[in-house]
Amino acid sequence: MRILLIEDQAALVQTLTRSLAALGITVESCGDGQLADETLQRHGYDVVVLDLGLPRLHGLELLRRLRARGDAVPVLILTASGDTHDRVQGLNAGADDYLPKPFDLSELEARLRALYRRRLGAAGSVLRVGTLALDTVSRRFALGDRHLDLPPREHDLLEALMIQAGRPVSKLALSQRLCSADEALSHDALEVYVYRVRRRIEGSGAAIHTLRGLGYVLEAAGDPPA
Repeated sequence: MRILLIEDQAALVQTLTRSLAALGITVESCGDGQLADETLQRHGYDVVVLDLGLPRLHGLELLRRLRARGDAVPVLILTASGDTHDRVQGLNAGADDYLPKPFDLSELEARLRALYRRRLGAAGSVLRVGTLALDTVSRRFALGDRHLDLPPREHDLLEALMIQAGRPVSKLALSQRLCSADEALSHDALEVYVYRVRRRIEGSGAAIHTLRGLGYVLEAAGDPPA
């Protein structure tokens, strides 16, 4: 799972990034509302964790812009403890859940995973691009009527692109997904994995396109890169 944490408290960001990484959750962060809005227009995430009191652009306005663009990414709002007004406004603006501060890490993890499962379920248990299919429950790929077995890193790469099909996924996000918290993956190594996956899905009607400055996108083979 890959999340965007929009929070301007540096200490909290550092703690959550480290703690969630240990649980297998990749965290990208942004402490500025305007910059976060621009980031969400360029990249896709599995879940967004949103604090409301942000510099330059309030969290509620950021959320309204996100929903106005038709982006259905699940959003969990962090609120000041007992602030019912913020919770109600956030839910009315399109948030999916909220968590009052201070909170327990285990509860945050449980809520994030619940939102992620809900998103996959809303999209259907099977995602398809051409004859390439991903069962989001079993995490198994198929090409037409045959199973597609992939080595772990190639599997994780294709899964990340499949879940975000039609939307660019940055090289940084893919690199982080393909390695552990204490292991780096060079861009050259990432390109090798992309090349291998491209070869494996040839003839499926799905293709991985490179978007300069944005990363990679999985689309139907006939669709031109955005």
